[in-house]
Amino acid sequence: MVLQAMAAATLLHEAQGLLGRLDRVRPFALSVPMVSAAGAPQAHGAIEHYVAEGRRQLRGMIQAYIRWLGGPLGRLVPPAEMNRRFVFLRMRFNALLSDFDIFADVLTQRSEHGLGVLLAGLDAFAADALAIPGAFYKSPPVICYLDRGPGAAIRRARTRLPGGRENPVAIIRVPRERMVGSGIASSLVHEVGHQAANMLDLVASLKIILKGLQRTGGTMRLAWTLWERWISEIVADLWSVAMVGISSSLGLMGVVSLPRSFVFRVALNDPHPVPWIRVKLSCAMGRALYPDPQWDSVAKVWEAFYPTTGLEAAGRRLLAILESTIPSFVDILVNHRPKLLRGNSLKEALPVNERQPAQLRRLWQVWREEAAHMQRARPALVFAVLGQAKVDGLLEADRESRMVGEFLNHWALTRGLHALIPCEKRS
Repeated sequence: MVLQAMAAATLLHEAQGLLGRLDRVRPFALSVPMVSAAGAPQAHGAIEHYVAEGRRQLRGMIQAYIRWLGGPLGRLVPPAEMNRRFVFLRMRFNALLSDFDIFADVLTQRSEHGLGVLLAGLDAFAADALAIPGAFYKSPPVICYLDRGPGAAIRRARTRLPGGRENPVAIIRVPRERMVGSGIASSLVHEVGHQAANMLDLVASLKIILKGLQRTGGTMRLAWTLWERWISEIVADLWSVAMVGISSSLGLMGVVSLPRSFVFRVALNDPHPVPWIRVKLSCAMGRALYPDPQWDSVAKVWEAFYPTTGLEAAGRRLLAILESTIPSFVDILVNHRPKLLRGNSLKEALPVNERQPAQLRRLWQVWREEAAHMQRARPALVFAVLGQAKVDGLLEADRESRMVGEFLNHWALTRGLHALIPCEKRS
C-alpha cells in the first residue's frame, strides 16, 4: 500500500503540473502583437477558438483524472494502470502543443515590421484565388506564412492536425525566395488549388477516368498510369493556370529550373510530374483555356533551356509517350464535370473569360494610365495582368516587384479596415 500511495502522489503531482503548464498556453491575441493591417480576422478567430477548445477539453480530462486518482476506484488499481492513464494525458498535452506550435509559426511572423502586412495581402490574394462563382463550396479561412525552400506547401483545412482534431484553416507556406514578384502567384495559387480540389473531390473523380484509360494496354498504359499517379499535383497546376494565366507557367518554370538530372528525373514515389513534362503540360493547359501563340513560345523557351539531346533512349521514349498523350489528357481535365460542380465543367466553372490574353492586355493598357482601377480589381486578376505584361515585355523586374509589394499592402489595409468597420456601417 505504501508503494501504491507513493505512485498516486507522484502522478498527482505530475497531473497538477500539466494543469499549470496548460495555463501557460495563452491565446495568441494576448501574446502576438501586430498592426491591424497584418491581421487575418477570420483565420485568427478560427485558430483562437480551436486552441481554446483544445485547452478546455484537455483541462477537463486532467481534472477528471485527478478526481479518479484520489477516489475509491483510483486507489484500487495497480500503479501501472495509474501511469498508463497519465501517459495518455501527457501525450494529448504534447499533441495540443504541436498544434499550438503550427499556428504560432504562422501568426508570430505577423508581428514583423512590413512582413506582417505583406502576409495579410497574400491572405487576401489566396482567399480570392479560392473563390469561384456559383457557391459550389464554402471556402475556409486561409492564412499564409514564409519559410525557406524553393516550393510552397499547404496544410489543408478540414484535415487532421497532430492533436487529432480537424484543422480550422488552410495554412499556406510560401517560399521566401518568391517574395516579392509576380512569380509568387504561381506557387500560392497552386497550393490554393489543392484546397479547391479537395472540396470539389476532383482527384478521386479524375482517378476513376484515368484508371479506365489504363486498360488500353501497350505503351499508352504507362502514360495514363503516370498521369493518375501525378493527378493531385496536376489539378493544382490547372487551378493555378486558370486563375493567373501565363503567370502560372512562368512561375512554375522558376520553381523547377534545377540541374538537368533533376529536371528529367522520373521518381515513381513522387506525386509531382517529371519537371520537364510538367512545364510542357502547364503550357498545354494554358493553350486549352486561353488560346494564344504565347504558350508555344514559352514551351519552346523551356525546351531551349533543357534540350532532350543527350538523354538515354529510354528517357526520351518516356517523355515522347507522355507528350503524345498531353492533348487528350488536357481535354479530359478542362472538360471534367465533377458532381459538386452541378453539371459544369472545370473550364465553365473557373473564371476563364476575363483572363483571356487579349482581355489582360487591354486591362494593362487601361490600368497603366489609371492605377486606381487596378487596386479595385480582384487580386488574382491583377496577378494575371501583371504576368501577361511581363511575358509581353512591358513590365520591368524592378517595377514588377514594386507594384506587387504595393498591391499586397493595399489589399491588406483594405481587408483590415473592412474587418474594423461594424457590419451595420458597411451596409
